[in-house]
Amino acid sequence: MIKNTAAVAAPALTRLNLWVMAIATGLVVANLYYNQPLLDEIARTFGITEAHAGSISMLTQIGYAVGMFFIIPLGDMLKRKKLIMFNFGMIIASLLLAAFSPNSTFLMFASFLIGATSVTPQLLIPMAAHLARPEERGRTVGFVMSGLLIGILLSRTISGFVGAHLGWRAMFIIAGLVMVLLWILLSFLLPEVYPEYKGNYKSLMQSLVSLIRDEPMLRMAAVRGALCFASFAAFWTTLVFLLREPPFNAGSDVAGAFGLVGAFGALGASFMGRISDKGNSQQVTTYSIGLIILSYLIFGVSGSSYLGLIAGVILLDLGVQATHISNQTLIFSLRPEARNRLNTVYMVTYFLGGASGTFLASQLWYRWQWQGVVAIGIILSILALLVHLRFTKSQPIME
Repeated sequence: MIKNTAAVAAPALTRLNLWVMAIATGLVVANLYYNQPLLDEIARTFGITEAHAGSISMLTQIGYAVGMFFIIPLGDMLKRKKLIMFNFGMIIASLLLAAFSPNSTFLMFASFLIGATSVTPQLLIPMAAHLARPEERGRTVGFVMSGLLIGILLSRTISGFVGAHLGWRAMFIIAGLVMVLLWILLSFLLPEVYPEYKGNYKSLMQSLVSLIRDEPMLRMAAVRGALCFASFAAFWTTLVFLLREPPFNAGSDVAGAFGLVGAFGALGASFMGRISDKGNSQQVTTYSIGLIILSYLIFGVSGSSYLGLIAGVILLDLGVQATHISNQTLIFSLRPEARNRLNTVYMVTYFLGGASGTFLASQLWYRWQWQGVVAIGIILSILALLVHLRFTKSQPIME
């Protein structure tokens, strides 16, 4: 039987705590994306095809979904800081396995483990939402999410540069050292949050089914987010292949530099969170999905120029980020005692969407090059808009 208790009051969320969470979220989530600008170099190292190399990125995202499914619910059951500290040891070991992979099969296994262990951001975001005042929850989630998106985008810039000058293996060694330093920092500065759930792991996992069944808004947000993230992953996975071709003839460092461009989208994260706090999330989401569709139209028309790619990247990242913040602000308002489990359902679906987008884009690039990637990006983003409009028409979201 599920029981909940609030025996220990939650600590106050300080500005320092918030900054530490945002920084940690960005640095840990970066582990998932270091491999994307390096796929071409990895393919050459092991003598594999581009489609085969794309599986490395796909398996990282699948690993992330698996890790979230089995680990993140424990945030409602165990002390949050203690769980995060334990998880860091697993992250460090996984990064070192990737760095010293002797072949592509071993690297795929290590990449899966990197994804499965780098789930700390999905413990920190509900933690921030839990500690925030209700009237500031959207802004707080937006601030931490700014760190996450900046980590995603700058990870590509950093790994592209390191890969071009030091080789792809060096990137994973450096990432492991960063995780060691971050583990030390969090051990001193992260507050402890005590669980409200009292029960065993089996009943905890069974409650996920109840949440999916009983919360239609959770189902809608999960599907909407998965489709948007699939379109996001489709672009970033294949960008390095596009830039290698004429007229660009560029390497991993240029592909990674596009992360700096995409970081402009992260700057709008807190702003979007403030809008959600004011009760405009439904309208904001309609517009933000529209930005994703527009970005792919630009990619289709101007994908052979740097200017077109830059404009599209800014719109794509802003649209995906705004939709993601709106989704998380919505689900965290449903059941306060189950925020980690709500986030589990949402983020597992979200990253399965990302893995699907990576797989589809890799295969379509192999067959139809950039035109195939643009086509799947438009289809996925239009499907996200249709899901959003259908749900809000049949069951309007309470503001």
